Amino acid sequence: MAAYAKIVVNRPIIQRWRVPDGQKSSLELRELADTRLKTFHYHIPSHLENILEPGHLVSVPFRHQQLQGVVIALSDSSPVEKTRPVEAILDSQPLVSAIQIELARWMAREYLAPLSVCLNYFLPPGANRQPVTVVEAIADAPAAELTPLEQALLIFLKQQKKPVSLEGLEKQVVQSLTKKKLVSIRATLSKPKVGPRVERSVELLISPDEFDDVLTLLGYPSSQAAVLRHLVELDDPFPTFKAVKEAVGCTDSPVKALAEKGWLEILPAQTFVAAKPTANQSDFPLLDYLQQTGPTLLDALSEKADALQVLLEKGLIVQFDEPSRLTLRLLRENVPDAVIQLRRTQRHAAVLDLLATEDGPVWIGWIYAQTEASLKTLQDLSRVEAIAFDEARRWRDPLADRIFTLDTPPTLTPEQRALMNVILPALDKYGNPFLIHGVTGSGKTEIYLQAIDRMLKQGKEVIFLVPEVMLATQIVQRVQARFPGKTALWHSALSPGERFDTWERVRQGDLPIVVGPRSALFAPLKNLGLIIIDEEHEPAYKQEHAPTFHARDLAIEYAKLKDIPLIMGSATPDVVSYRKAERGEYHLLHLPNRILAHKKHLAVQEMLLSRGVGEQGSRGTASDKGQMTNDVVALPLPPVEIVDLREELKAGNRTMFSRLLQQGIEETLKAGQQVILFLNRRGTATFVNCRDCGYVMACPQCDTTLTYHAPNQQMVCHYCGYRSGVPQTCPECHGKRIKYFGLGTERVEAALRRRFPYARPIRLDQDTTRRRGSHYTFLQHFVEGRANVMIGTQMVAKGLDLPLVTLVGVISADTALYLPEFRAAERTFQILTQVAGRAGRSPLGGRVIVQTYTPEQPALLAAAEHDYLSFYGDELRFRYEQGYPPFKRLARLTYSAHGQEKSQAAAQEMADRLRLWVAQQGFPAVEVIGPAPTYVQRIRSKYRWQILLRAPNPSQVLGPVPLPLGWKVDIDPVSLL
Repeated sequence: MAAYAKIVVNRPIIQRWRVPDGQKSSLELRELADTRLKTFHYHIPSHLENILEPGHLVSVPFRHQQLQGVVIALSDSSPVEKTRPVEAILDSQPLVSAIQIELARWMAREYLAPLSVCLNYFLPPGANRQPVTVVEAIADAPAAELTPLEQALLIFLKQQKKPVSLEGLEKQVVQSLTKKKLVSIRATLSKPKVGPRVERSVELLISPDEFDDVLTLLGYPSSQAAVLRHLVELDDPFPTFKAVKEAVGCTDSPVKALAEKGWLEILPAQTFVAAKPTANQSDFPLLDYLQQTGPTLLDALSEKADALQVLLEKGLIVQFDEPSRLTLRLLRENVPDAVIQLRRTQRHAAVLDLLATEDGPVWIGWIYAQTEASLKTLQDLSRVEAIAFDEARRWRDPLADRIFTLDTPPTLTPEQRALMNVILPALDKYGNPFLIHGVTGSGKTEIYLQAIDRMLKQGKEVIFLVPEVMLATQIVQRVQARFPGKTALWHSALSPGERFDTWERVRQGDLPIVVGPRSALFAPLKNLGLIIIDEEHEPAYKQEHAPTFHARDLAIEYAKLKDIPLIMGSATPDVVSYRKAERGEYHLLHLPNRILAHKKHLAVQEMLLSRGVGEQGSRGTASDKGQMTNDVVALPLPPVEIVDLREELKAGNRTMFSRLLQQGIEETLKAGQQVILFLNRRGTATFVNCRDCGYVMACPQCDTTLTYHAPNQQMVCHYCGYRSGVPQTCPECHGKRIKYFGLGTERVEAALRRRFPYARPIRLDQDTTRRRGSHYTFLQHFVEGRANVMIGTQMVAKGLDLPLVTLVGVISADTALYLPEFRAAERTFQILTQVAGRAGRSPLGGRVIVQTYTPEQPALLAAAEHDYLSFYGDELRFRYEQGYPPFKRLARLTYSAHGQEKSQAAAQEMADRLRLWVAQQGFPAVEVIGPAPTYVQRIRSKYRWQILLRAPNPSQVLGPVPLPLGWKVDIDPVSLL
């Protein structure tokens, strides 16, 4: 039985150089660096024995605080003699599996990050609890002499039903009360930021026949209602006024009020006369009349008063009084509604009527929405046992409002079948990862879906990685359509509650498929059987802050630990990945042909084709542009036309749209089809310049120009978020000749509206998609045809399947080509190839127009020909000559601090130390480059310097080296800007 728990405590770790490194041995340096992986031993109290397991989230004492920790192992011994106990288990089930703990260790070693930080990624959203100190009053404390402040604070604490955080209280007063033993102070953990959403439901306990009886017990007392109910229950249709009042216990007023409403009638008291049965004298005509008619109203015989008096004196007739009586005028079936109105129980009745139409318990929120009931209304009904409350967990599902059209697997092409024949037999265990190099629209997603289907049939689970939120939004449509009710959408744009509930449902096994960007790798799948990485080349898979992991590399390590297969795919594979595939580290598969559509879809698409006019016919149909096989229609990739903008200027065209692009947009829109315009820069103008003195508006905190955003009339820094108004005059020379230079998506949208008034554009960039759910809304807006032009940055280039898009225009292909970045050509080729792949995915055909000032660039020419291998060969030669990946690995160390000279000196000192460390250890083939200022040297008033380490294994070189405060390390960076 284990007596100790090895725990990673969630505490801040700051590493500093405390003495010159010359005075430290390499062993001491390694010990300092090992604080990243440091664990602590706690003994397990008896009440937690046989309960505590690795992966449990626990509360433990640490110095004077309570901290949260994760148990990573159990042990029979401890390296230290005195240990402190584990205070509590914070979740009944282990939250992190053994393999996830090992994966977190790998992350910490590979990316030089604290193990506690790496483990936090596997915890449910909002689970991190912060240490807090709380104060509470001691019950039955002895009396003591108090100052006014002490007395006020003590009264406040006694009024609270729970401990109060010490933060915000007067600490001296609290300490004084503590010394007097009137309050206690203890360390604890804050509550989780988010938890399950438990909502109450209501169930009906009575039948509709009992509603009227129940409603009479509710609402406000009403004598009028009591009178009506008494009259309904009586068999006598004419009860006396007095009897009714006595039975109900009311005065005359309620009865008279009902009579005024016309709901009952008050029959007045009357006097009658009648012949005695023994009377036999017939010489009185009036007596004969009374004997024949029976009792007669005295007022009706007023003209025969004398005769009546004689008969009374002779004792031949009797006179008697009839009391006042009541009779209902309201129909009996309407009495319950009148009683409800009088007792003001309309809300109670509405609740009962609603519950009577529902089957089983009803969510309390639905009752509130459908009636005017309040909580008191429901409590009233519960008190008379008409309803019962219950509590149930209500899942917050980000896909709840989406409508999915069910899909069935299509017949695979021969190429797809060949791939599946290779992939399916390898899905039982880990092997070399599969890399599918398939052109855009070649059917890679169908390969993924069929592999997922095989996993689900085996009872296993799948992680499906996509680079960004917008692509996740579209991919989840296809996955959910094929596997309804089994897909989890996982990304940071969800609300905290949605993320928490998704985490829980995935852990319970309710959602075996997780679709999302890199964070989906941390989903708590218990029986993971396959990992898929779509668009594996995307830099979005790289995390920018520590730990700076790459999702592709992390997924490969995860697959190794789990002994499961991994499938990657891309139309433009990362150069490093393709090189590994050539060397046999990955299993390379090809899908060289684009698939248009399967037969069952052609009828619908031909209908779309016939809906257009004029130019639509010139695009061709499936039968004349593609090759018909038994099951599919295959088309060539869309032709790419390169426009030399230098020639446009010579021809006098100074607009942002070349003549060819203008013609293409006009033809496409008139044909009722759609256009994508791509520009890798948001905003209206890149910078604002004074034409008199040359002044350029720059960010006061960063070494970069401000970007003009016309819709908000603001100048914005895209690095730190600084904003300012648009200048009307130059701040330097006060001149008025302010000029806007450069292009941005906002300016493209404005120019498009001016040039093509019938265009209905939408813009997709970071500015327009910040609102939650905007990605899905914009995409649906475009798919449904409410917009016919999509203007965007890289978001529009990634994996979108939009069948009505027949024209893609690249406004400027030169934006990223000349950045000081060794991946600039690769990024340009990838983005152009990807965005070109958005066109021509239907029988309507398609074309791509690329505008550039350097049409002779090899990357552009290769993209225009869709020739990945040509680009790859050129790029590989360049990388080999320069010693860049895949031939050498890189690590980027970045320093950021206030003060230019201080930053430069710190960077130089670190470079010298690294060179000395490399020399002392004798690392082979290791090169320290720099220091040098970063591409944007100052951000948020901090100066930034960088050092590059070129080595076969950068983590091995830097692992033992503790970094001073201000330094960040990025292993295998995807950008050096």
